[in-house]
Amino acid sequence: MSFRRILIAVDASSIAAHAAEVGIELAEALRSDVALIHAVDPAVGLGIESGISAGELVAMAERDAKALLARIAGHLGSRRPAPEFVPVGDAAAEIVKTATDWPADLIVIGSHGRGRIERALLGSVADAVLRDARCPVLVVRRGA
Repeated sequence: MSFRRILIAVDASSIAAHAAEVGIELAEALRSDVALIHAVDPAVGLGIESGISAGELVAMAERDAKALLARIAGHLGSRRPAPEFVPVGDAAAEIVKTATDWPADLIVIGSHGRGRIERALLGSVADAVLRDARCPVLVVRRGA
């Protein structure tokens, strides 16, 4: 199997930054195309009494996500520009959908390495992507 199109899923965490580095290095070694994704949770700001509407908070989160992806894209060096996806919705579902629509041969995603109880209570985007993706998924854990 060849990995000609690699989708790198990120958030603002250090583990996601590490996963992005791994994904970029892999893409360079394989001479693969890269796309970046950060899903914005539509529930961002719900229940927050800040005087800012939920729509404005989502728009702010989308701008932050685009800035995050632009910073990561800056690490791609001389490669051609990478598509950047900022869907609004459930992160795992949006990553899987984008991987199908783009289409990706591999998804690279970070995992915080939570224990079973924490995963059961909080859920895990990486676990859901592993379960539902149609292509292989490389889960990158926290660096040693």
